[in-house]
Amino acid sequence: MSVDQPGEADVPPDGTGDQRDDQNDGPAGRADSVQPETRYRQEYDAELRVAAALEKSVTRQQAAAREEAAAVKWGEKVEEGRWMWGEYQRRWPPEERAPVDRSQDPAGSWRGEGNRVLDAAVNGRVEAACDRLAELERDRISPALRAVERQDPDRHLVCFDRRLKDHDRLKEKVHQTIKESNRSPEQAVSLVPDAIRYTFQYPEAHYTRGVLADITRLRDQGFKLDKLKNSWSDDQYKGINSQWINPDSGQRFEVQFHTRISFEAKQLTHDAYERLRTRQADKFEEIVLEAFQKKITAEVPAPPGADGIPDFSERGPDAR
Repeated sequence: MSVDQPGEADVPPDGTGDQRDDQNDGPAGRADSVQPETRYRQEYDAELRVAAALEKSVTRQQAAAREEAAAVKWGEKVEEGRWMWGEYQRRWPPEERAPVDRSQDPAGSWRGEGNRVLDAAVNGRVEAACDRLAELERDRISPALRAVERQDPDRHLVCFDRRLKDHDRLKEKVHQTIKESNRSPEQAVSLVPDAIRYTFQYPEAHYTRGVLADITRLRDQGFKLDKLKNSWSDDQYKGINSQWINPDSGQRFEVQFHTRISFEAKQLTHDAYERLRTRQADKFEEIVLEAFQKKITAEVPAPPGADGIPDFSERGPDAR
């Protein structure tokens, strides 16, 4: 069962993710003979040349006609998808979640679903870290993302008003990291990769070159690329998810790269993904949910050259 959708992956206990042995390559037989940043820059430059050639090979009229045809087809499929989701909900009606009862908890503590608890002292430190996070977003990260946005009128930030993760969901992830690793509350907050999150949306014809250009622009703003996952070849999610670090604070944040259709597909399948993520569905329901995600995702057209944008991990090409 595949339930990972960018933007909601749980924070690994050590904040790094699983490590895999490097595959032998190169004349020395070692993958680490070339630094990840250098290796990625080589792949990046090659893909940028390919993307530029692809854009030049298609006229604006041809690109507009293709995008309009894709939009018409998607409009038909999205209605079918909404009907399918309605049928799913008829079979499995949404569960009424009882609000978390915090009436008997000590003052200043926090309790979440699944009996997750932060005592008053730890919760106070998490709250203070969240306040600093909001200040960092307001004064440093969001202005930089807006500055990047202004450099290209062909695409824009979407869902900007949802750039900060809900406090309860953030604390669930923080609780997990504190429980499973030797991390302070402040470190746990900084390790949540989507505590602050943004989405760029591009026209299909300019997607590949636009994403590559924006990676450079984000670096020019002083941010460090930590991880990039290209999911355009996946069968349950289409798009690119990247994680960045603000070096001055160590805070991570997320930037997703979508077309209009891939973003709408993500929104349409989000509830199915959330249901799978909780691992509360029985096997038959899981099969139905995964089939729904695959059906919607299969209708998302891939922008020219998008599958060539290379993955990146600061921990090496085989780290996931």
